[in-house]
Amino acid sequence: MSNSIFGQVTTVRKFVTGDIEVDFYHEDELSTYRYSSEPSRLGDFPKELIEILASTLATDICVEIFFGDDGNPTHVELEECDDEDDLDDEEFDEDSEE
Repeated sequence: MSNSIFGQVTTVRKFVTGDIEVDFYHEDELSTYRYSSEPSRLGDFPKELIEILASTLATDICVEIFFGDDGNPTHVELEECDDEDDLDDEEFDEDSEE
């Protein structure tokens, strides 16, 4: 059975070796995912998927990462994030107008 996690990219590190690391914030946790072109270095994400994650840094895009039964990522889905702070501000503004 596959599973998924939903969150946002907080940090991207690109190295001269071509390796890419992405910090992904989800469910009050920070996970680091890596791509490496060198088989001797541990990389747990395909290049195509890690580049999509990296492209969402500093945007209002949330990412859902899907993993297969073997624990490897299979695909990602992108969607616009709801900003809870904006919703709270709107509710406060409506309450103060009454």
